[in-house]
Amino acid sequence: MSDTPTPDNPGLLNWFLIIFLGVIWGAAFMAIATALEGYGPRLFTASRLAGAAILLNILGAFIGQPITAIHKTAGKRGWLFISLIGTIALAIPLSMLSWGQQHVPSAFAGVAMSTVPILVLPLVYIFSPEEGIGPRRVIGMIIGFVGLIVLVGPGAFSSSESDLVLWGRIACIVCACGYAVGSVLTRRAPKMPPIAFAAGTMTIAAAITVPFALLTEPLPNTLPFTPTSALIYAALLPTAIGAIIRVRVITTAGSLFMNITSYMVPIWSVIFGITLMGEDLPAQLFTALALVLLGIFVSQSRAILAALRR
Repeated sequence: MSDTPTPDNPGLLNWFLIIFLGVIWGAAFMAIATALEGYGPRLFTASRLAGAAILLNILGAFIGQPITAIHKTAGKRGWLFISLIGTIALAIPLSMLSWGQQHVPSAFAGVAMSTVPILVLPLVYIFSPEEGIGPRRVIGMIIGFVGLIVLVGPGAFSSSESDLVLWGRIACIVCACGYAVGSVLTRRAPKMPPIAFAAGTMTIAAAITVPFALLTEPLPNTLPFTPTSALIYAALLPTAIGAIIRVRVITTAGSLFMNITSYMVPIWSVIFGITLMGEDLPAQLFTALALVLLGIFVSQSRAILAALRR
């Protein structure tokens, strides 16, 4: 049996990476909420992307994967994909999410993000048919989605009296659509060094969001410690490191396998909310967790059994 990761046999390393992503992305919702207490949504998004872009460019230059490697390995076609992904999967979604979380409950944002696997399915069927869309994966993703609905409960779609609630909901859905398109684009992109790939997309996203933020939001007079710490976390782990891992997993194991993180993130969000923010434990958490794990097992049963046989 080949040790090369594939969509049907992602390998143990990719399993570890998506679990790690679930943890750091699950904590990102808490970080966003905390950072928005001291920063406007556009300034937060721009700072998050700019910080991640700077870190990735430094890292790429240090390990021999500078951003110039994009043109050397993939030419103009590589930069076309980098620009599309940086815009559609980073700049627009993260801007929409930061703005939308001001006007809708975090539970709604969790539900919106959980729709990514459903949105990816028709895109994969059209643009990445080699990954395979069999009944096993469809059933598993539906079970996982049901688990997320159970997790957030009947109050998920309740909201404040804000007139912008509808637009906040639309913003979260736009974010999910951007992530779905970005997953497929990443899979179809020409081969590029992963650090250069991540640095390139992040640089494009920062180049879009930073000027817009500076023109539309005032800079803070001070740097409040807790919101700034949350901003640094958001830039470092879920954005910069997360981008590297995301590229690695999608290009080796496929966008459908990557979508497992969409099921894990809301679970971890609740865990961090309980342990670090003192939130009450939702009664439906354990039922939801069982459904999510069942959905993962059904959709990735071949990969799980292959990993257990190793």
